[in-house]
Amino acid sequence: MADIYSMSFSRVFSLLVAKAERKGKGREEVERIVENLFGYSKEDISEMERKGTTYGDFLSSPPSPNPNRFQKKGRVCSVRVENIENPLERDMRILDLMVDELAKGKDMEKILIKERE
Repeated sequence: MADIYSMSFSRVFSLLVAKAERKGKGREEVERIVENLFGYSKEDISEMERKGTTYGDFLSSPPSPNPNRFQKKGRVCSVRVENIENPLERDMRILDLMVDELAKGKDMEKILIKERE
């Protein structure tokens, strides 16, 4: 199995969108989650897809990470995100958790992390 951090952002993002689409959601909702979590705009996302940015670079250099993101709690693949010590892995799992919540039909306003006060 390839190291997820060396995979292209485009590939991983397409998998997240596909997960959402299987449950009747779409790219726009996933983009909104990425913007809320990391501060990337739709244009930033398109640019990273076009440039071949790695998933590791996407995770390690967000323009405006939500300072409240580590308050997100839940399980992804039987792992509690709040117990992950590595910040990069934690961000990756929080994004996956938020897309899982979207795919399960949770209301977007309950998925998104409260913005900076």
